[in-house]
Amino acid sequence: MKIIQLVIISIFLSCLQGIAQDTSSTGYVLLKPDRVFDGQQMHTNWYVLVKNKHIEAAGEASSIKIPASAKVIELKGMTLMPGLIEGHSHLFLHPYNETSWNDQVMNESRAERTARAVEHAKATLMAGFTTVRDLGTEGAAYDDVGLKTAINKGIVPGPRMLVATRAIVTTGAYGPKSNVAESHPLLGAEEADGVEGVSRVVRSQIGYGADVVKLYADYWATDEGATPTFTVDELKAAVAVANSRGRQVVVHSGSEEGMRRAILAGASTIEHGDGGTPELFKQMKAKGIALCPTLAATEANDIYRGWKKGVDVDPENVKAKRTMFRNALNAGVTICMGGDVGVFAHGDNAREMVLMVEYGMKPIDVLRSATSVNAEVFKLKNLGNIKAGYLADMIAVDGNPAEDIKTVKQVKLVMKDGVVYLQK
Repeated sequence: MKIIQLVIISIFLSCLQGIAQDTSSTGYVLLKPDRVFDGQQMHTNWYVLVKNKHIEAAGEASSIKIPASAKVIELKGMTLMPGLIEGHSHLFLHPYNETSWNDQVMNESRAERTARAVEHAKATLMAGFTTVRDLGTEGAAYDDVGLKTAINKGIVPGPRMLVATRAIVTTGAYGPKSNVAESHPLLGAEEADGVEGVSRVVRSQIGYGADVVKLYADYWATDEGATPTFTVDELKAAVAVANSRGRQVVVHSGSEEGMRRAILAGASTIEHGDGGTPELFKQMKAKGIALCPTLAATEANDIYRGWKKGVDVDPENVKAKRTMFRNALNAGVTICMGGDVGVFAHGDNAREMVLMVEYGMKPIDVLRSATSVNAEVFKLKNLGNIKAGYLADMIAVDGNPAEDIKTVKQVKLVMKDGVVYLQK
């Protein structure tokens, strides 16, 4: 099946050949922007020299010895920065106002979903996101592993991928659901129960290629809102097994109790965090657990339900999300940049960054979240910063995003592994 899917991808994307501009013939590329954000702070009068896949030097123009053979790329008026890192993506989903989540999982073939995912990967890369943490295929089995492999082999263009494969839920807690008890629809995640069952499924997903392990600490019931699913002991077992294999545990949580259990279990990141309280964020800060707030997904879902932002009164869940985010900032919790893209369009990933500023975060801190902070939290070596020896994943945007965060949408150059994929 995997071989067939790769063949389908190759045929489907034959028209995409030739996108990348390989710079290996010269060996050296010199980037000359107006300013450089190195993952920590903004600099002027900096050049960056790339040799093949790595950054050879970065700093004051006068400090860099430029080889005569270097290809020079002028970036007038632009800011050069590390390739952006998407912290919460679903490449196998597309916006819910196009097709509902249920219909995508139940009625779109895996061949169609894979074809869509390939296009989504390309759009993500062209938007300046050179790395993604993809947190579940939502019914498409382990096809994210195959997509990651195809990208790594150069078959199709796309970002580096950290994949979670199927994600893990308790029995009966996830969709799609049917009103007919005898019906067994395809689930959007893998069920596991009890310490032994959870341990087995964590090991199984790692065996199939999961880079991270994702669990749902709670789920939305019909009447009660989000209610807890896994026990603390089950979550602790998942963390122990995953960590012993060098994997982080990512926990979806939308309730106060679900978050409390995830914190007690020692999750690496908590996704969404809608149930967050000042006390819970204080605990997260103390334990070094990061928050991926997914502001854009919350707003997108309300827009799909008819909310006109800037015209209508903000819905209660948007107001609650703003309060939650401010509480997390006030507590000093590490904030990851991740929007739950797939709920909204791939390639519009920077929508989350714009909202992070709107909700109270400083633009320079948002830039850090999307680069060096995400790299550190996700344990991505040699990424997220512009430093000698780091991988040459960089983008250039028109203007200064530390002054106007919206300029991160004005991507003019995308380089990954020293290869230029976009140059305007």
